[in-house]
Amino acid sequence: MAHKILIIEDDRDIAEMIEYNLQREGYVVLKVFDGQEALPAVTRHRPDLVILDIMLPSVDGLDICKALRRDETTIDLPIIMLTAKSQESDKVIGLELGADDYVTKPFSPRELMARVKAVLRRTKVDKSSSKTSFGPVIIDHKRHRVDVDGQEVMLTATEFKLLDFLVQKTGAVVSRDQILDAVFGYSSEVYDRTVDAHIKSLRKKLGPAKDYIETIRGFGYRFKE
Repeated sequence: MAHKILIIEDDRDIAEMIEYNLQREGYVVLKVFDGQEALPAVTRHRPDLVILDIMLPSVDGLDICKALRRDETTIDLPIIMLTAKSQESDKVIGLELGADDYVTKPFSPRELMARVKAVLRRTKVDKSSSKTSFGPVIIDHKRHRVDVDGQEVMLTATEFKLLDFLVQKTGAVVSRDQILDAVFGYSSEVYDRTVDAHIKSLRKKLGPAKDYIETIRGFGYRFKE
């Protein structure tokens, strides 16, 4: 069954260009042009992924992203944010709010399609895996769930895969490039703050277990044994 993708973009030319290229790849595409229509559209259509512009009339993309991540039904809904080149701070804020990726305008359709495929790929759950535990943390791979001290922690799909990757590499130092390639599905030409923002968010959610993730200055990160 084809994935359903919702485009939230007020520039109709850009929205139609994205729609055309997504449909060529076999996706089912829906569009809204106003921030106020975004959350009702998500509730109504239940998309598999949202392409979300930051600068929108009525309600901006950052507020929409925040609302989606507060709702348990959309906590792990994949979100790709569209940002203007001058809005570097918005990229970081968007990632910290839980966006899975961002694309800077102007962008090539080919780049966006690659990002869409990468995000959808990493949101798949490996049903054959069981559970992994460390300290107060239990990762349930089948249910795509993480518990800390017996309480469920609501991670986005990207945060879940990032945690799983770090745990698999326990004791080893991994670079940002390795994380970008394994977790995000693309290489080091992507802005390194993508990794740092997701690590920051993951640590915050892990609470008492946050110190398992060590920063190795000048190189990357390590999950402590």
